[in-house]
Amino acid sequence: MLSATLRRATTAGTVLLSLLAVPAHAASRESAPPTVGELPEPDPTGLRRVLSRALTQGAPGAMARVDDHGTVLQTADGVADRTTGRPLTHADRFRIGSVTKTFSAVVLLQLADEGKLNLDFPVNRYLPGLLPDDRITVRHVLSHRSGLYDYTNDMFARTVPGFEAVRGRVFTYRELVDRSLRRPRTTGPGGAYSYSNTNFVVAGMLIEKLTGHSVRTAYQERIITPLQLRDTFYVHPGMRIPGRHARGYLTPDEADTALVDATEQTVSWAQSAGALISSTRDLNTFLAALLGGRLTSAEQLAQMQRWVPSGGSQAYGLGLRRRDLSCGVSVYGHTGAVQGYYTYAFASKDGRRSLAALANTSNNGKVLNTMLGTLESAFCGKPVKVRPAA
Repeated sequence: MLSATLRRATTAGTVLLSLLAVPAHAASRESAPPTVGELPEPDPTGLRRVLSRALTQGAPGAMARVDDHGTVLQTADGVADRTTGRPLTHADRFRIGSVTKTFSAVVLLQLADEGKLNLDFPVNRYLPGLLPDDRITVRHVLSHRSGLYDYTNDMFARTVPGFEAVRGRVFTYRELVDRSLRRPRTTGPGGAYSYSNTNFVVAGMLIEKLTGHSVRTAYQERIITPLQLRDTFYVHPGMRIPGRHARGYLTPDEADTALVDATEQTVSWAQSAGALISSTRDLNTFLAALLGGRLTSAEQLAQMQRWVPSGGSQAYGLGLRRRDLSCGVSVYGHTGAVQGYYTYAFASKDGRRSLAALANTSNNGKVLNTMLGTLESAFCGKPVKVRPAA
């Protein structure tokens, strides 16, 4: 079942309008985003088509929400629970995977604002002896240019067995870093961009050392409570998603094999790199606040957007990704992949238009690539028809 609604805020109240319902080498120089003017109107029909296609490719459910200058466009298709057949809705919470990295980066940039952290100081200055190279700075970690090997490459070399081996485990941060250090580094400090969850495990250690509190407390006091995010939780080492939520389904490596319900897990293998729970509403609220300058100083937000190439039409800053779309618009946010869930969370440069999209499956490259189309529909609008040359 697919539903779509458009809500427009008015001075007299809220009017609900129903839409039609239908079944890499990082250089030392920084890359600059294209310059664009006013954003095209979002394309609701395009969003629905993307979600429908994701379902045909194996996602049990998919949804997308666009917040745009007081207008909310949201659409959902498929089910939140394959056993009961309950439809997926925007009231459902879900695991946001690596979108957690942006939350972690924000906390560290706030600490930089408070004079408790210098981005260009070595990590070992704050966590003595943690890393084998004193040249690795906080900036290198937050921009994935530390060269620290991603331990999850080995952990999930076989998707389902790897997941089942860690589903209920609780790791310390140090155990995860040690798994990385058993392998050679991928580059020297400040070298090429190389995505690694290890970097944001280190970020979590920095947060806890500099605040004297758990990352859960840091997220809560610095982001969740100030923004009144009612669906955002860090429950580690708890295994359950509180309240109404979408169940997540992991696709096995073997073709024609039943999906694995991966909803309940500690996500201890990720923690500050990927263990947050949220909703489409909360993610859009968070990105609007971040890019609107309400979570850090302008100086630290600018640091967050010092881009290095990260492959294709993408660049990476500090816990923040930039994607350059087909219409010349650049959007800012992060993707998230955790067992059972794919998330896209991006916003315009000023944060006034934001998109959060979810498919409740993972290890399915077709669905992941298809869901990228939600960005095109949300920020580029309807495809432009070009007349063939005479």
